[in-house]
Formats: sequence, structure tokens, C-alpha cells
Amino acid sequence: MGYELRVVRESPLAFAELAKAIAPAGFGLRGSDEIVAGHGGGAHAVARWQGHLVGEPGSDWQVAQLLRLSAVLGARLVGEDGEVYAVRDGVIEVLSNGSAMEIGKFDEIIEAGPSAWTP
Repeated sequence: MGYELRVVRESPLAFAELAKAIAPAGFGLRGSDEIVAGHGGGAHAVARWQGHLVGEPGSDWQVAQLLRLSAVLGARLVGEDGEVYAVRDGVIEVLSNGSAMEIGKFDEIIEAGPSAWTP
């Protein structure tokens, strides 16, 4: 199991509401619990439903997609350690302990696709 990012909303979200909200934004469902986004003719996992949405990103693209999903749902993207992921001025940032670390330009990351991180 990798590092989890959670889509956090002030009000709970039912699965039926989730399914209805994500389709117009280009997300889809695979099986009964997986949220996917398309790239390069394929569908790639972004998050899974466990009564709430959880993602275990393996690429910056998946982080960017989780941010898109969070925005569609009116939610925040929060890491296991309490850090908050956000887009500011077109750049993905991780906010932790009062400081921000840039991940990269949102549009460029989305365009690049789901290439996995390498050690």
C-alpha cells in the first residue's frame, strides 16, 4: 500500500452523487469502486471509493487528476500527514507546516500523462 491522498469534503458524499458529479468532468467508473481518467486512449486509475475517495498516486499526473476530482466535488486533497495539495496560479503545490513546495505546472503534468515515478 502506497501513500494515500484523501478527497475531503465538509459534507459527506453518497456514491450515487459521486457517480453523477464525475461524468461531466471526464471521469468514469470501473467496477464498483474505482474512479478512472482517460489518457492516450486508455483509462487510468485515479482513486477508489471506500465510503470516501482515496488515491495512491504513482505519478504527478495522478496527483493532478486527484486535484481535478477534488475541485469537481467541492473538496480538498489532503495527504496522510495533513499536508494539503492545491493549484495556485496554474502550479500544483503541497502546503505543509506553513510552507509550500511546488510539484509542477498543472497543464503540463496533465498533458504528460500517467508516467510512473521512478526511484
